Amino acid sequence: MTSEFVDYAAPLLWRGLLFTLLVTVLGTILAVFTAFVAGLGRLSDHRLVRWLSIGFIELFRGSSLIVQLFFIYFALPAFGVQLAPLLAGVLALGLNEGAYAAEIVRGAIIGRTAGQNEAGIALNMGKSLRMRRVLIPQSIPAMLPPFGNVMVDLCKNSSLVSFVGVSELTFRGGFVRNEMGHTPTVYLILLVLYFALSQLIALFSKWLEHRFAIDRSSRSMWRSTQRRGRVGVGRS
Repeated sequence: MTSEFVDYAAPLLWRGLLFTLLVTVLGTILAVFTAFVAGLGRLSDHRLVRWLSIGFIELFRGSSLIVQLFFIYFALPAFGVQLAPLLAGVLALGLNEGAYAAEIVRGAIIGRTAGQNEAGIALNMGKSLRMRRVLIPQSIPAMLPPFGNVMVDLCKNSSLVSFVGVSELTFRGGFVRNEMGHTPTVYLILLVLYFALSQLIALFSKWLEHRFAIDRSSRSMWRSTQRRGRVGVGRS
C-alpha cells in the first residue's frame, strides 16, 4: 500500500463511510416506525387494517430487497413519482427491514398479552390504553435483542444502495479499485469497516438492552439497599 494510494483512497472511503452511516441511521428510524405501525396493525380489531398490515409484511418479506429497490427507484417514475437515489435507498431498506421487525413487535406483545391484559382489564382499561400504558412499554425490552440484529442486517444491506448510484462505502470502494487497482487491499478495508460498524451497532444494542432491562430498577434498588445496610453497619 503506497502513500499515493492512501492519500487518494482515505478521503473517498471516509465520505463513503459517512453516507453508509447516514443510510443506516435513516433506514433504522424508518424500519422501527414501520415495524410498530405494521406490527400493531396485525393486532388490530379492524379487519381491513389487519389484512393491509399482513399484505404489506408478506409482500416485503416475500420479495427480493434489490428488486424492491429497483422498483422504487426505476419503476415509480412511470407513475409520476421520482425519488432521489438516497431517498429511494432509505425507503427500500426501511420498509424491507421494517416488515421483518413488525413480526418482532407482534410476537413480543403477544408474549405478554395474557397476564398483562387481565391486569389491565381488572383496572378497567380499554384496549388502546392497555396497549399504550402496559403492553408496549413492557414488551420493549424483549424487542431490543432482535431489533439489534435488524440494525446490523440493515447496515450490511446498505451496500445495495450503490446499485442506484448512492456514493456510500461500497460504491466508493469500487471507484477506488477502478482508479488505483489494489483490489485485495480495497475489499479487505471494506470488510474491516463493515465488521467494525456491525460491532459498534451490537455494542449499542447491548447498551440499550441493559438500559431498558425490566429488572434494572429492581437491581438498582437492591444494590442501594445493600449500600445503606453496609453504611448502617459501619456506623454502628
